[in-house]
Amino acid sequence: MTHHILIVEDDAAAVDFVTQGLADAGFEVEACGDGQAGLSRAAEGDFDLWIFDRMLPGMDGLSMLGVLRERGLRTPAIMLSALGTVDDKVGGLAAGADDYLAKPFSFAELRARIAALLRRADRAEADAKATRIVVGDLEIDLLSRTVARAGRAVPLVAREFHLLEYLARHAGEVVTRTMMLEHVWNCRFDPGSNVVDVHIGRLRRKLEEGEAPILHTVRGAGYRLAAEG
Repeated sequence: MTHHILIVEDDAAAVDFVTQGLADAGFEVEACGDGQAGLSRAAEGDFDLWIFDRMLPGMDGLSMLGVLRERGLRTPAIMLSALGTVDDKVGGLAAGADDYLAKPFSFAELRARIAALLRRADRAEADAKATRIVVGDLEIDLLSRTVARAGRAVPLVAREFHLLEYLARHAGEVVTRTMMLEHVWNCRFDPGSNVVDVHIGRLRRKLEEGEAPILHTVRGAGYRLAAEG
């Protein structure tokens, strides 16, 4: 996967130096030389990492980053600056930077810091996906054990949540009653009751309250959770 990086730096020589090195390393790079323009691009663009100079025309890098963090954007950011004291670095990190690199710097060091931040971001994204299941407009948060459909909270009791989680882990597949009895009720045999169908009915009513069908009956086989029938 090619990572997309935004550089906001008003020193043309520094921009050329960093842009060429990153392009040679396989990154897609976009550059701005003004703080206001950089703020707009960072807020609108789909970037994997930002590199901001601290001193910029229009808006300084710290202010720009502060605005972006206030807007809830969590893109990893490296702050570049000729100001390299401990207090300067602490101030940059406190403003929302994930790393701070004092000028002059070697490209090898910048490249290593970029790689470290991207690895961290990739791990965080993988962890988030591991704790969340999405099927169409249905979202299941496995940590908070909450469910939402098209932004609407869906309150479920423990057994219903367990049943939905099992169906979601097999989204698009036909799940038989026997499979649900074994994995949700821990029954190794069919007790001859309609417990599965009753719970499916309750779950379906809660999930499809004003939304399109998502829990489908497959006659003679079982049920299938899918965004489309």
